[in-house]
Amino acid sequence: MIRPVNFRMNEQTAVNNYFQEDLHLKNAEINRKAQEEFDAFVKVLRENGVNVIVVDDTKERDTPDSIFPNNWVSFHESGTICVYPMFAENRRKERREDIFEILEKEGFVINNIMDYTSAEDEGVFLEGTGSILKDRANQKAYCALSERAHEELFIEFCEDFDCFPVIFTAYQSVGGERLPIYHTNVMMAMAETFVVICLKSIDDKKERKSVVEHIKMDGREIIEITEEQLYHFAGNMLQVIGANDQRFMVMSTQAYNSLREDQIKAIEKHCGIIHSPLDTIESCGGGSARCMMAEVFLPKK
Repeated sequence: MIRPVNFRMNEQTAVNNYFQEDLHLKNAEINRKAQEEFDAFVKVLRENGVNVIVVDDTKERDTPDSIFPNNWVSFHESGTICVYPMFAENRRKERREDIFEILEKEGFVINNIMDYTSAEDEGVFLEGTGSILKDRANQKAYCALSERAHEELFIEFCEDFDCFPVIFTAYQSVGGERLPIYHTNVMMAMAETFVVICLKSIDDKKERKSVVEHIKMDGREIIEITEEQLYHFAGNMLQVIGANDQRFMVMSTQAYNSLREDQIKAIEKHCGIIHSPLDTIESCGGGSARCMMAEVFLPKK
C-alpha cells in the first residue's frame, strides 16, 4: 500500500472515471484527509492480522493517484512481476523499481519482470488488477473492456499467463448515457468461493450469460449487487488473509453501509468482513478499498 503525499482529484483520470467528484477543498486539506483515512485503514487491517507493507509516496513525482498501486503492478506466484501501461500520463510516474527492492528485503523472491508499458506508445492500455480479475484456481481472467483495458493486450496477458480470457463490457449511466465503467474491479470482486458482481451493468445479455456460466462452472456463489450499490463502491472489494489464516472481505464503510442484510450474511457465510471509512479517497480518487491494495503472491525465500 502506498501512503499518499500529493493526493487530490486527478484531472487526467476524471475524463473517464465518472466516480470522481470535486469536493471544492484545498489540495492540502484533501491530502490530509486522505492520509488520515489511509492510516486508519492500514491500522484496522493490521489489527486483524493482515500483513501490510506501507511505502511512502515521494513529493518529487507529483502522483495524485499513487494511493492506487494495483493499477501499475501485480505480483505473481511464479515470482513474476507485471508492470502495466497506464491511460493517464501522470499515473505513469507511479511506477517505482525501489518498491521491488523493498519487497526483496521483506523476503520475497522476484524471478522475472513482464513489462507491458511499451503499449503506451500505441495508445493501448491495461491497468493491472483494476482491469484484470484473475481466477488463479481455475486459470481464468475476467476483463471489462474500456479505454483503460484493451482487448488485444488483455489476450496477450492471458497467453503469457496461460489463462482463459472472459471478456465483456460493463456500463454505468452518466447523464442519460450508458458509458463503459473504467475498471473491472469497480463492478466485480473475485473471492475464493464467491463473486460479488453487478450483473445489471453488463448490458449485452450474451456477455452477461457467459460471465454467469463461467462463475457457476467453477463452483463460486454469485452475490449480486445493484447499480446503486456499485456507485457506493460495493463492487470494489478484496479478499485477504489475516491472523490464523482467516479470510476477510475488505471494503469501505460506504460500501458496507450500502449492502443489504442478506448480502452481508451471504458474504459472512464465506469469510469475515473488514471495512473502514474512505470517503475523501473515494470522492476525489474515484477508487476504493480494493484499488488501494496491491496483493503480493510472490514466493518467500
